[in-house]
Amino acid sequence: MGTLFGGAFLIVIVILAVSIFLHFVPLGLWISAISANVSVSIMSLIGMRLRRVPPSRIVLPLIKANKAGLDVSVNQLEAHYLAGGNVDKVVDALIASHRAQIALPFERAAAIDLAGRDVLDAVQMSVNPKVIETPIVSAVAANGIELKIKARVTVRANIDRLVGGAGEPTIIARVGEGIVTTVGSSENHKDVLANPDDISKTVLGKGLDAGTAFEILSIDIADVDVGRNIGAELQTDQAEADKRIAQAKAEERRAMAVAREQEMKAYTQEMEAKVVEAQAEVPHAMAQALREGKLGVMDYYQLNNIQSDTDMRQAISSAGKSDEKHPTPPVK
Repeated sequence: MGTLFGGAFLIVIVILAVSIFLHFVPLGLWISAISANVSVSIMSLIGMRLRRVPPSRIVLPLIKANKAGLDVSVNQLEAHYLAGGNVDKVVDALIASHRAQIALPFERAAAIDLAGRDVLDAVQMSVNPKVIETPIVSAVAANGIELKIKARVTVRANIDRLVGGAGEPTIIARVGEGIVTTVGSSENHKDVLANPDDISKTVLGKGLDAGTAFEILSIDIADVDVGRNIGAELQTDQAEADKRIAQAKAEERRAMAVAREQEMKAYTQEMEAKVVEAQAEVPHAMAQALREGKLGVMDYYQLNNIQSDTDMRQAISSAGKSDEKHPTPPVK
């Protein structure tokens, strides 16, 4: 019984030992590498396990690169994996560039991948250019007519400028700016409608791909629509503003005239009050003159007669004017 137990325990130990060995030494990958004429030592595979690098993530891309005729080492792929890169995508990009005869060293491909760009997509875009469609760009010609333009930009990835180069939003923004500038410099919107290719030629000649990760191959105007008459709307708004300003100034002048009129009325009443006050002083002056002997009795009576005569003349004059306004109807 003890011998049976000891034999079972030994088998378990052997199985554990084999499992641990196979875990640290992936014999299947090593055999695959040997059969593909890829030089990978057992110690390298064990080192990958110890560094927590899945050997399959390194060996399989290495076999693929070797079969494609690329000179890539285990250390390069492992270092790129440890840096957080996508080893499989980098190798695919290297194979694609090698087939398309595009110069792409491993270090540049790894740098592009670590920069966050899709290196395989970049290589594919270098072989097969991509068409970027801009949103509708609103531009106004010199005669005030708005044009709504949509363009298609054909670009090819520039491998040398992928690291640090601007992306698609910059291309779209620059093309939109070029369209607005070109249309704005046109005297008449009909010129743009007649020759939309002039926009493409002018914008393409500005070198809009400078500092970007792309090379612009062509700019094609896809659609041109006539929008609003911006110039007329601006003139209408200006005329309305001028009218309101004129109305405000007229109202200001009217208010000043009304205030001046009220001031003059108050001044007239003040002068009338002064006249009444002066007239009230006349009897006092005459009485003072009589007391002091400066005015005789006959002079006083003569003055009263003159005043009575003046009042009578005024009454007669007023009665004549009243008869002119209201004539007496004839007697039938």
